[in-house]
Amino acid sequence: MHEELITIGELATRTRLSLKALRLYGDRGLLPPAEVDPRTGFRRYGLAQVERARRIALLRATGMPLARIAEVLDSSGEKPVRLLTAYWREQESAHAARRAAVSYARDVLTGGSPTMYEISERDVPERKVLFIQGHVTAADLPGFLADSGELLFAALRKRGADLSGPLFAVYHGLVSEDSDGPAEICAPTGSADVEPAGRIGVRIEPAHREAYTALTKRDEGYAAMAAAHDAVGVWLAEHGYTASASNREVYYPNWATAGPGEHVADVAIPFRTGSMPGL
Repeated sequence: MHEELITIGELATRTRLSLKALRLYGDRGLLPPAEVDPRTGFRRYGLAQVERARRIALLRATGMPLARIAEVLDSSGEKPVRLLTAYWREQESAHAARRAAVSYARDVLTGGSPTMYEISERDVPERKVLFIQGHVTAADLPGFLADSGELLFAALRKRGADLSGPLFAVYHGLVSEDSDGPAEICAPTGSADVEPAGRIGVRIEPAHREAYTALTKRDEGYAAMAAAHDAVGVWLAEHGYTASASNREVYYPNWATAGPGEHVADVAIPFRTGSMPGL
């Protein structure tokens, strides 16, 4: 006995989803039609897909990306609930970070003197680093940092080398929704037996003095990081210092396991005293 099939229009009526949305979900593999007429291209769906479409709409209402919705719906047992809970925790953390960034921006726009970031100075010695560079927007940055970090760790293990300090990222240009850097993830090492290979380069990071602010786990979102970069840059200008190298972020080993109030990262800018000639 053949399964009863319904048209895309009837599916739209039953789920209140638009034809455009249903076609998008089908093209993304999230809700593929049970049958497509090879001559007309008409799509037909099984009745069981009504419930799947309803769940897609429900999860999209939370703001969940389509790729993560597919992972949730294709899981079984208790895993779908765990995945949804993990996603929402990420959203709450990001919202808290954006709230802090809005507070900072409000102070800037009203001409006040933002005090939410404590800026310190430190000396950083010369060191050898392995690095991977790429052009990425803000949306692609977390994946780029994670994937590049794994490649750098694998390269160090292959050479029997160790880290001599925490991973850090150098931003040679602004990374935002509209600007793609470039960005560079770096792994410092004291080993002399490391050479460039494939995407991985090797260079000497010069000794320098830098201004920095320490961030906690609750500040890990893009918005809070962006505000911290701005705050350190303002501090340099107020003290008559000039940036001598690109902005960077330092990521400590407890990044993945820390509680909300624990120190997990620094935003730093190398500097020299005095202004650049001609300014």
